[in-house]
Amino acid sequence: MRTFDLTDGIRSIYENGSFSLPRWERYTDSRMPGITELCRADLQDCLNAGLSFEENYLPVLHAVYEKEQETREITDHFRAVTDRLEETILSVFGRTVDADLVLYLGLCSGAGWAVQLNGRETVLLGVEKILELHWGGLSEMKALILHELGHLYQEQYGVLRREFSTGRDRFLWQLFTEGIAMVFEQETVGDPQFYHQGSQWTSWCAAHLSRIAEAFSGDLDTMSFENQRFFGDWVRFEGQPDTGYYLGARFVRELLTETPFDDLLSWEIGTVRNAFECFCAGIC
Repeated sequence: MRTFDLTDGIRSIYENGSFSLPRWERYTDSRMPGITELCRADLQDCLNAGLSFEENYLPVLHAVYEKEQETREITDHFRAVTDRLEETILSVFGRTVDADLVLYLGLCSGAGWAVQLNGRETVLLGVEKILELHWGGLSEMKALILHELGHLYQEQYGVLRREFSTGRDRFLWQLFTEGIAMVFEQETVGDPQFYHQGSQWTSWCAAHLSRIAEAFSGDLDTMSFENQRFFGDWVRFEGQPDTGYYLGARFVRELLTETPFDDLLSWEIGTVRNAFECFCAGIC
């Protein structure tokens, strides 16, 4: 596992305090080639979905310049979390994740993003989204990094990325893989009830688990990136964010009563589909 902190040159990206896209491109190209193309493609997808760069992106990017001390704290916590992290993962799972962890200034592609970059499995950690979401604390940073490493653990020892012909299977697979990553995160922390969103959010989700599952199942046939309600800080289900992560974790926890964690990593979508139907039947 390798770590890269690219935040030392962030302020040079700004011109008189204003974010400059050309300067950002030069910054990313010089520090880690490949990031520019990934972020620009993701940005374009979001703009095509109706988001505005001026309204949805620039305020988040400008906050990094304005909140210099908070940005430095994020960097400090990144270093603290990643110190000896590989040893911790080895002690829990008996094997590690061969990946690069990169703290950088992105284009709001996400606080954490598991990608393939320059032939390496990579976790991109966007300081701008971490700051916006208030995930720069030590506990939140640990959860974020472990969650993305959980995705790469599945990629390395099973199958993470699959192609699907239907939106139903695509979003059901997302639920499953997010659940795998959540359990990886919780097991590494040593607390099966750990959710960085806090106790109030966790209590609400626990009390409304059957409603979340029923709504998710009911939405599957028409679910799209534009209308889904379960994944991401920008969407809400009955006023609550991130409910898909809770549902996914509870789903995978149920699977663990009969199947070892490492055996789940290679499941086919048909197996996941049947298991989710049984799960919903048991709680709805």
